[in-house]
Amino acid sequence: MQFDLSFFLCALGLAFILEGLPYFIWAEKMPGFLEKMSKQPPSNLRRLGFTALILGVLVIYLGRSLF
Repeated sequence: MQFDLSFFLCALGLAFILEGLPYFIWAEKMPGFLEKMSKQPPSNLRRLGFTALILGVLVIYLGRSLF
């Protein structure tokens, strides 16, 4: 298996776009949301992060196997 730098950079760019989109669209609401998130217990944040990881792996798996 060969490392494809172009594909990696495209995926990294897409990750930056998806991370920045909420701050651009809901700039006024993000400080309140981030304050609420900072008050969550670590177990809730860990569960949310794990769920996001599983969904991400599932999307990648489906995308790679279907297309």
